[in-house]
Amino acid sequence: MSHETTAPPTAPSPAASAVPFSAGKGNPYVRLLATPSARAFTAGNLIARLPMGMFSVSAVIMIAAAHGSYALAGAVTATGLAATAVVAPWTARLVDRYGQARVAVPATAFAALGSLALLLCVHYDAPVWTLFAAYAATATTPNTGGMSRARWAHLHRDDPAALHTANSFEQAVDELCFMLGPVLAASLCGMLFPEAGTLTGAVLLMTGVLVFAAQRATEPPVAPRTRAASPLRTPGVPALMAVFLATGAVFGAMEVVSIAHAGGAILALQAGGSCVAGLLYGSLRPAGTIRRRLFLCLAGMTALMSLPLVAAMATDSLLVLAGCLLLAGAATAPTMVTGMTLVQRLTPPAQLNEGMTLAVTALLGGIAAGSAAGGWTVEHAGTTTGYALPVCAAALALAVAAAGTRRT
Repeated sequence: MSHETTAPPTAPSPAASAVPFSAGKGNPYVRLLATPSARAFTAGNLIARLPMGMFSVSAVIMIAAAHGSYALAGAVTATGLAATAVVAPWTARLVDRYGQARVAVPATAFAALGSLALLLCVHYDAPVWTLFAAYAATATTPNTGGMSRARWAHLHRDDPAALHTANSFEQAVDELCFMLGPVLAASLCGMLFPEAGTLTGAVLLMTGVLVFAAQRATEPPVAPRTRAASPLRTPGVPALMAVFLATGAVFGAMEVVSIAHAGGAILALQAGGSCVAGLLYGSLRPAGTIRRRLFLCLAGMTALMSLPLVAAMATDSLLVLAGCLLLAGAATAPTMVTGMTLVQRLTPPAQLNEGMTLAVTALLGGIAAGSAAGGWTVEHAGTTTGYALPVCAAALALAVAAAGTRRT
């Protein structure tokens, strides 16, 4: 990329002397993890990301058990989500300016203290307002997935094939963590005590970030201090954030409607389909421009998201619905991989963490909106009608991409 030539001189990356990724043979993920020091920071990142799928479930179980109110539990977690949407981009900007280790460790420590404060407030029956304040404090949790993607982008900045595989690997990790996290949280809270999920999550998060931050050899260099404009002012980025917002609505609506229709366990199939599809997608070398690939992925997601709607309308069989959710999930990972790759393409290297965190923030905002719309639709029109929402949200994402990213 031409803008990378403006970066200050730095020492060669650990992968700089390696054979070009596209020239290698064998399993692409084995070759990817053979990058010097990659396994160490990946291990720390995996430990830190698993709690991301645990915290909200743990908080709901813990608060509902103590106060007997799922409405209160939902309001507390929604407050934390809103706080994250505000704080996360600023945390990412500090990461870009001062470095991952210098910012991520204290930010994580503050967030872990917020989780522990929530645990104590619930356990000792503190006033309700303290639950909101404590959970809002967890908003400083750094975007560990974004920091990991930034490291891959630095290590393989001149190798698009390796970066494609790395983004696919990271998306599969996201799906795996959000598939296993809720199960682990519910199991700990049920088998031990209601606060066990939150406590375990806080310990895993702090441990993982410490291991990740200790791998200084792969940390991207700190950008020189400049008054850089927000990535949102970069042409093409606002439209792409709108695509992520609509895509998040797909996930949020599908989650609520599926839980209401068949229970939460069936969602693991959608996440599983996405995880497998992400790994397969990363092993390919897709042709065409990144813009064209995004359109194709969004079109595929729109088409496949209609399958659960058709299944719910045509039959009461949970087995058929499960198969349709598995297929629908297969479209989400390629869409997210391609979208994140486009974020990396459009965002200046010195603002990669901020750009990817903005994408995640848009995604979370869409999930919140989709969840709210899904809940309202289920209550007023039924679950079958509710399955139309993910289709509409996916179609909206496709329309926004078609209208707003023509210049990329």
